[in-house]
Amino acid sequence: MTINEAAPVSQGERIVLIDSLRGIAILGILLMNIPGFALPDPVYHDPSVLNEWGTLSYKAWYYIDWIFEGSQRALFSMLFGAGIILFISRQERKTEGLWPADYFFRRQLWLLVFGLFNAFVLLWFWDILFQYACFGMVAFTFRRLTTKGLLIAAFVSLLLMTARENIDAYRDYKTIAKGEAIAKIDTTVTKLTDKQKEELSAMTEMKERSSMTAKKKKMEKSLALVRGNYSEFYRYQSNRSFEGEVFFTYFAIWDILVFLFLGMAFYKSGVLTGQAPVRTYLILCITGLGLGLFLSYLRLQPLIVHKFNGFEIMRRLHFEFYEISRTFRSIGIFGLIMLLYKSGWFKWLFALLRPVGQMAFTNYLMQSFLVGLFFYGVGFGMYGKLSRFEMYYVVGGTWLLQIIWSHIWLRFFRFGPLEWCWRSLTYWKRQPFVKL
Repeated sequence: MTINEAAPVSQGERIVLIDSLRGIAILGILLMNIPGFALPDPVYHDPSVLNEWGTLSYKAWYYIDWIFEGSQRALFSMLFGAGIILFISRQERKTEGLWPADYFFRRQLWLLVFGLFNAFVLLWFWDILFQYACFGMVAFTFRRLTTKGLLIAAFVSLLLMTARENIDAYRDYKTIAKGEAIAKIDTTVTKLTDKQKEELSAMTEMKERSSMTAKKKKMEKSLALVRGNYSEFYRYQSNRSFEGEVFFTYFAIWDILVFLFLGMAFYKSGVLTGQAPVRTYLILCITGLGLGLFLSYLRLQPLIVHKFNGFEIMRRLHFEFYEISRTFRSIGIFGLIMLLYKSGWFKWLFALLRPVGQMAFTNYLMQSFLVGLFFYGVGFGMYGKLSRFEMYYVVGGTWLLQIIWSHIWLRFFRFGPLEWCWRSLTYWKRQPFVKL
């Protein structure tokens, strides 16, 4: 076999179910991303700022955060992990030597470029492509592990992410505890050392950042900059993108690897391709949603009880289990989706969403463009003008648009436009585009 035989996956080689799952995930991602597009910082994650208690907006926040938060990104990460094995295995059947790895790393580096485009041109500060590009190269080295080995790798990553969460929480707790102890010192009798002054200042800053006054000031600044002229908007949004790319790449390596490894394991075992028995998906659904929703409920209680006052939450030492909750909920939702598939009653739904999944890359970036155009001040300027509840109308409209246009586009073309571009760049060769 030679290099000339290398080519993207053909239509006949596509796995229909995986395309449908990608379609579900890419539409679900917008459901989770819409607060970042529509609402100012910190309103998008804090309904207390606009006093949403008891409203439809509060209920929308609660139920979506309780059930779905992080799950669609997890599903998409699982599919990306499966895609690593799919890509490499197909290249190894067609080419020899280092060429499969060469194509894979070229593919990842172009994905990194697209991620930077999403973050700094389309100005979407929650971009995930950059991290997939980086951590996909890490996951590549584990591709030959057995299903058991990949599940162990996912479990270890989950432990490391949970440890990371709790280390950070403990540091915040200690900062507050030290500061409060110093605040009790009678400075008329005892002069504070420079170190004590620093520790007291750190605690005071944390407390001030959690105040409603500080939150509203931050909200007004966000509204003014995103609705303002292009120069101010670009500076603000690109700084958010930079902070997001740097922080999330540094902080969330284990968060993403959990699901890359799970996706690779589920693909190798046939779970992701629908080959497992119904009993397997039933166990995943019941166990995942049962434990995940319970843990998610416990996770949200401190936020509600302390009215989203981060200082009051952090000053009470407790165990952080966000990643554990997200993992169980995501597996449970995946199990539920697969039960729908195995039932045979929802063939129409999977057929409807298959083209959306075939064009998942294009549709993801188009969400940044279309929804950004609707909300940002350089577009229609609807940023902060819709309630939390109303912004989901935009989600529904975007879903409808992407479903329709994906079906129409793939009647005439082999790939989505950005899929075609990505494949052509990966192989340094213009790929066939129009269906003959």
